[in-house]
Amino acid sequence: MLRRTFLKTALKATAVTAAGTGVVAALGRKAVQAAPGIAVPSVSFPADFLWGVSTSSYQIEGAVAEDGRGPSVWDTYSHSYGRIANGDTGDVACDHYHRYAEDVDLMARAGMKAYRFSIAWPRVMPQGSGAVNAKGLDFYDRLTDSLLARGIQPWPCLFHWDLPQALQDRGGWTNRDIAGWFTDYALAVTAKLGDRAKNWVMLNEPSVVAIFGHGTGGHAPGLTGRETCLKAIHHQNLAQGTALAALRQAGGRNWQLGTVLSLQPSWPVGGLDSNYPASLMWDAVWNRSCLDPLFKGRFPELLEAEFARIAKPDDLARIKQPVDFLGVNYYSRMHQQPDPQGLFGTGYGSAPEGTRKTGMDWPVEPDGLSEILAELQEKYGNPPVYVTENGADYPDTIGPSGRVEDRDRIAYLRDHLLAAAKSIDEGCNLKGYMAWTLLDNFEWSEGYRRHFGLVQVDRKTLARTPKASYDWYASVIRDNAVPLA
Repeated sequence: MLRRTFLKTALKATAVTAAGTGVVAALGRKAVQAAPGIAVPSVSFPADFLWGVSTSSYQIEGAVAEDGRGPSVWDTYSHSYGRIANGDTGDVACDHYHRYAEDVDLMARAGMKAYRFSIAWPRVMPQGSGAVNAKGLDFYDRLTDSLLARGIQPWPCLFHWDLPQALQDRGGWTNRDIAGWFTDYALAVTAKLGDRAKNWVMLNEPSVVAIFGHGTGGHAPGLTGRETCLKAIHHQNLAQGTALAALRQAGGRNWQLGTVLSLQPSWPVGGLDSNYPASLMWDAVWNRSCLDPLFKGRFPELLEAEFARIAKPDDLARIKQPVDFLGVNYYSRMHQQPDPQGLFGTGYGSAPEGTRKTGMDWPVEPDGLSEILAELQEKYGNPPVYVTENGADYPDTIGPSGRVEDRDRIAYLRDHLLAAAKSIDEGCNLKGYMAWTLLDNFEWSEGYRRHFGLVQVDRKTLARTPKASYDWYASVIRDNAVPLA
């Protein structure tokens, strides 16, 4: 788990996770007025704190067969019977490919200063390697210019799960040759956009791609098995390190280069000693298998022997590359217990009694974000960190105004931002926050039945309607402060 002192502190934290009020109480000395004339006390952020939003290509772009785009593993997976709720696909998604100007306008109206979006690898290189599709890359050229014209920093992510199917047919992330394929792709994209886009994300959540896409089969490409999972983790790490080194050599001194990891503390269910080994194993798989090779040049101890059978002698040296920032995606803790049928002998259990839940039944545990940030501060050199995803699914409730009055989402965002502010106050090197997500989108295997967006998207007309949370987040950005109520 992320903080080894868990067994001493877990029961004390239960009340915080259940009620979400402990963070607010801990911030008493930081509470200030948001602005002159506003009565509600709030917690301020540093003047240069970066506010933004994140999306991903397959979840919003649509246009899957336009302008030379090739199929991705998610096209194949979503068109396989029974894989996605309600038979949904990303064929149209939110049609961001054609409506990006409208979406950039939504960001600008909210005052957002950064947009983390992903590049669709099969749109740029339909075969995954070789020839570049100019029309596909031109879309991101137009998007980048549109963002800059509205004062929004582009933060392109080179891989957010939609691997070209052509590469999957050659083994995908289980083939170590993908390190070279990914690097060639990264060089092609940065050569086109790097004169304007200065912040580059290599990968999004490599452990999630490996676990669900190559271990349990619940995500594309639908592979299963422990060794397949570990190969996918290792080869993503290797591709990332290889690309980072190549981009530095290609002119990366003018760029900020980093990556994004899903970091979720792993706790033993009920705080029981008997569940502690399971929590440590799952922490090694989910968190440490990406953190430790990147920052420490070593494999997590519990998985060292298995990774060593996959790796070549110089792999860790290739993976351990300096990064200018680390993106952290945080949603909740993972409560673990032994499960002989689990991929690594572990399984999910219940959060502490009374813990709030999202619409997807995920625990609401804002202090888990503080736990992550403290661990990065104490054990990984306190790197510059941006929260690059944080948000929640809740059922849409239409209020008297005729729009979604998503008070649960506002409470979720508020409590996590207060946790972030507390971490900054304690010396964590947190530089910015990007909410997940702008639009209600294609939520992977859940299809369109889940709603994480600040903006509602009508599935018939694709009309965008900002929710109450959109206005709330816009006020946070405007005031650079989070209201306590």
